Amino acid sequence: MKSVTVSIDVPQTPEQVYGFLDVMAHHERFTNHYLTNWRFSGPSRGIGSCATVTASLGGTRTDVTIEVVEAHVPRRIVERNVSAAGRRLAHGTYSIEPLRTGGSHVSFTYTWVQAPLVERLLAPVVRTTMRRANHTVMRRLATELTRHVSPADS
Repeated sequence: MKSVTVSIDVPQTPEQVYGFLDVMAHHERFTNHYLTNWRFSGPSRGIGSCATVTASLGGTRTDVTIEVVEAHVPRRIVERNVSAAGRRLAHGTYSIEPLRTGGSHVSFTYTWVQAPLVERLLAPVVRTTMRRANHTVMRRLATELTRHVSPADS
């Protein structure tokens, strides 16, 4: 399946955005509209930080294990997602780039490595549903950054 990418521009620096995203518990604040029942394990930040959540999307509910597998300060965080009893494997990648005018361009790409047959057959619908949910994630992330991280100095 083709990946889905969403993005947003925020006034915080890449270092500030990365610092916020690096803490796994912060993700609950901007994804809890469809990811609930957060259970954390491993370190609180960085490679190995992990959460198991219940995803409710497209009329289905499933547990998803999210683990940070790559971290490149302050530009990129890669998470491995395993769900559907191991039949779905995906990567979620946050990329953070500085804007010329200050602030950051934050993008999130969800890439399926393997997916259950029904999802592959319904790929256009699955991708649209995921894109819509993750657009909301980006808007909520921007709000949480504003609440908890001072914007970049002009």
